[in-house]
Amino acid sequence: MSTGESGEGAEDKRTGDKTSHPAAKSGLSSLPDEVTKPITQAAESAAELREEYEELREIETRLLRLGEARVEETVDAYRRAGRVLDRYDDTAIGSGDFASYVEFRSKFEAATTVDEDTLATDAFERANEAVDKRRLNEGDFANARDALGNVEEYLALLENRDTARETYRITRKNTKDALGELTNHINSLERTAEMSDIDLSAPAGELENLVIEYNEAVTEAFETFKRDASARELFDFLDTCQRYPLVTVDQPPRELSEYVFSRPAGKEPLPELLEYADYSPDKLQHYIDDPGALRTTVAVHQTYLDRIVVDPLTLEWPSPPAAECRYLIRELISLVSRLTDDPDPVVALRELRSLTREQRYGTLRQTAVAQTTLSDTEQVLIAAGVVGEVRARARETRQLVEDILAETARE
Repeated sequence: MSTGESGEGAEDKRTGDKTSHPAAKSGLSSLPDEVTKPITQAAESAAELREEYEELREIETRLLRLGEARVEETVDAYRRAGRVLDRYDDTAIGSGDFASYVEFRSKFEAATTVDEDTLATDAFERANEAVDKRRLNEGDFANARDALGNVEEYLALLENRDTARETYRITRKNTKDALGELTNHINSLERTAEMSDIDLSAPAGELENLVIEYNEAVTEAFETFKRDASARELFDFLDTCQRYPLVTVDQPPRELSEYVFSRPAGKEPLPELLEYADYSPDKLQHYIDDPGALRTTVAVHQTYLDRIVVDPLTLEWPSPPAAECRYLIRELISLVSRLTDDPDPVVALRELRSLTREQRYGTLRQTAVAQTTLSDTEQVLIAAGVVGEVRARARETRQLVEDILAETARE
């Protein structure tokens, strides 16, 4: 079967023009494969589909000219005759089995007696004449098969039609899949184009360092607070977080909160309560007055307690837009001040807040967003200034593929 057109100078069958490979136009062939591959694969698959479609149509046109039913009847007769030869080529020769000889002659004559409308009627007549003898040998069977060989072109025609139909079906599916990949690629290029004006060389690291500095400081402060403060103080802090809508903290289950605030064990730091939960009942009774209550509250909610982490108090990267970041910093300063007397987290937040009031914060943040969102290849496209060109070529190829799919559709 045919193969897809590729390389420069592939002929566009719709126009008869010699057109360059889609990726080769405008120097795009020098770009990374992941940029050009969806474009070239879609174009090549569509070209292959058109070839397969044309080949199938040529075969079906010939069948239509000959009469498809007529060809199929001829091939059926050929197959029947062949089966008779195969069945009797050992028993009907020589003088050994006369009954088998008679049976063979009867069946073979019936198989080769075809309508006048059948194709290659002379081939069937010659095949029958080759074995129309009183005594047969292997050469006679060979001559009959040779005579029937003239019918094989019609068998090949049907087989080629079936193969062409299956190849067309597979190639069409592959082309649709390639079109889907190309569409996804175009969508990705659209998103890249939206960031094409961003200055990727801006020193976003300056902003990132402030975020890292704060996150490290608040993590240390939170871990210290969680380790040293009582469970009641920790839960009080979690409750306070509810007053700050930009800081989302999961609140403790009601029965766990009631236990912490009503039992003496709530005065212990959370790590000690979790350690108690692992004690045996006999050992536990030496440390708290109601071991059963601890095991039915603290132990069963250990998953929640393990999720009490610093994450809600940290800053994401890239940091939020300037105005949103300032609101968030205001809430974080209030909360972090309750955690620790260490000034480092608050100092870092104030430095960041100061930066958000400068125009360059937006530039640094945009660069950070682009650097974390865009792949290395997408950043190369932006740096080279060819995003629009690649997108245009991809859109052109998509239209070409869609046109070919429409042109080669079959009922």
